[in-house]
Amino acid sequence: MRVVVKVGTSSITNEVGEINIESIRKICGELLAARAEGHEVVLVTSGAIAAGLPALGLGGDARPKDAQTLQAVSAVGQGRLIATYNQVLAELSDLVGGQVLIAPHDFMIRDQYLHARGTLDRLLELGVIPIVNENDAIADDEIRFGDNDRIAALVAQLIGAEVLVLLTDADGLLTADPRIDATASLIEDVLEIDQELLGLAGGSGTVRGSGGMVTKLQAAKIAAWTGVRTVIAASERTNVVRDSIDSVPGVGTIVWPQQRRLPARKVWIAFAVGISGSIEVDAGAEAALRLDSSLLAPGVYGHSGEFLAGDAVELVGPAGVVFAKGLVRCGAGELTAGQASVVIHRDDLVVLS
Repeated sequence: MRVVVKVGTSSITNEVGEINIESIRKICGELLAARAEGHEVVLVTSGAIAAGLPALGLGGDARPKDAQTLQAVSAVGQGRLIATYNQVLAELSDLVGGQVLIAPHDFMIRDQYLHARGTLDRLLELGVIPIVNENDAIADDEIRFGDNDRIAALVAQLIGAEVLVLLTDADGLLTADPRIDATASLIEDVLEIDQELLGLAGGSGTVRGSGGMVTKLQAAKIAAWTGVRTVIAASERTNVVRDSIDSVPGVGTIVWPQQRRLPARKVWIAFAVGISGSIEVDAGAEAALRLDSSLLAPGVYGHSGEFLAGDAVELVGPAGVVFAKGLVRCGAGELTAGQASVVIHRDDLVVLS
């Protein structure tokens, strides 16, 4: 199988944000064991910002909050992070890791998307373990909440992986917060991620990480729509990667793929493109869109945002619930002026509820 393994910051650093080499040694050992069984593995790792903070004397209470400083810190930490991975890989085997810095834009622009896929494919052919991280240092947006979880899911789709393993400091998704409810138990199997399930997840577990269980469930939802099985499990568990590949009961929370799979372009529309506004449609239009029709101007009764042709918008039904997302063929001004006929073509529309 092709397997994407994502590890969070809290799983590879200590309490003051320093790289924990023993944790990285454990992760690398798991990846090498999977390769020895014939699997191809890609690692998506967080930790650049957390690794850079101690080097600059900015750990603990001195952690900066502004995005520009965090981006600068990540530039320092990323080098330290990849060096540690390669040091450990050299100790354990003759394999090397190849650094791949990626950003959401790499999934938004078709040429960049194909180039990223080609690079990752070639690295795997060469026997290299690709080590992927978000390109925080030169991102043109603020450091985003949970982007590496989302990027891991998109990478899984990009390379045609069968399994996505999201390693964290929890056993998986629990029925309640174990810190306040002693009866909390592991949810082992998830067939569909809905609002009730998302409500069981909390925020970021530590100050060192940017994600949390919510972002992992959102990533698992992306993976499910692309035919990828996701396992959310504890990084400290022995043989966690192998057990995740084999779907061993109790390994963590397994989110099973949807029967309906989205093609790559619609995955890109649904999960990689930022939203520029919203369009409210009537009941007739919503029903037609759910039957794979295009959105025509008569079905629109309102909109918000200053979107332009080619931008992504959410579609909201009469009940006030977002049920789809698509790329508009007209700007907000044209829609207001009644100059549009086809607002969103069905080829540019994704219904996800």
